[in-house]
Amino acid sequence: MARHRAHTRIGTARQMEILLTVYEERSISAAARSLHLTQPSVSMQLAKLADAVGLPLYYAMGKQLRFTEAGLALVESAREILKCYEYLDLKLASLRGVEAGTLQLAVVTTAKYFIPHLIGDYYEKHANLDIRFKVGNRQQIIDRTERDEDDFYVFSHPPENPDLELVEFLPNRLLAIAPANHPLADQKNIPLTEFARSPFLRREEGSGTRHAIERFLAREKATLNVRMTIESNEAIKHAVMSGLGVSILSEHTLSFGGSAGLAVLDVQRLPIITHWYLARRKSRPLSPAAQGFLEYARNLGNLPLDPDFPKA
Repeated sequence: MARHRAHTRIGTARQMEILLTVYEERSISAAARSLHLTQPSVSMQLAKLADAVGLPLYYAMGKQLRFTEAGLALVESAREILKCYEYLDLKLASLRGVEAGTLQLAVVTTAKYFIPHLIGDYYEKHANLDIRFKVGNRQQIIDRTERDEDDFYVFSHPPENPDLELVEFLPNRLLAIAPANHPLADQKNIPLTEFARSPFLRREEGSGTRHAIERFLAREKATLNVRMTIESNEAIKHAVMSGLGVSILSEHTLSFGGSAGLAVLDVQRLPIITHWYLARRKSRPLSPAAQGFLEYARNLGNLPLDPDFPKA
């Protein structure tokens, strides 16, 4: 008869959750707020965990927490343990066949303008769902895919990852814009070299829009006259309206986010044509809610754009 070797259990699932939240927040107080616990409760649970491990897990350096080698090893294991619980919950939901629970989406910044319209339509038919919606730049959403934090991710330029299933569901044109009173606003067939001489406002490193523009420029062997880097589509639009320069933004940013005071320029080789993709980890179990949303995305047609906005 096989005999099982006894092991001392290190910590509880709740302590692992607390540890992981403190690591991600880098603060006891912020973790306590996120978990709806008191600071003494968080500190006490981490002290118990450290006693079980027999090593310190972190230390304070100024106002920041630094994790020890033992703490980092435990954080890595905590992610795996909590992911097992999450996968079990998804599998049980699938067995129960109940389309309820939580649907988690993380989207790149530009997609925040139209994804709420999709969620709204889907939610009307599935009102029992708790839909959670995260927004970040392309690199931040890539990081979330690597940590397997959500059911779905929306990219215009998804990362190369064999574990990602991609569903192309919406076109995404990147348009050249300028202030409505710009000298190029009334011209037709503007050479790309002439547009490139205008002061250009670009998105930050890690942005999907910037990634697409840089790939386009490399193909065209062109260089822009970059005046400023701005970490927001809205801020870029207002900077363009104010006459600080020209830019290239997604038509969805313009259609759903407002376009007063802007003109789309008729520039040769533009617009840049990309597509939106719904991505999911193939290894992640599909809950009934996630399966329903995946089928919904596969059947999507083009979203109607603002008919009053001028097209290139």
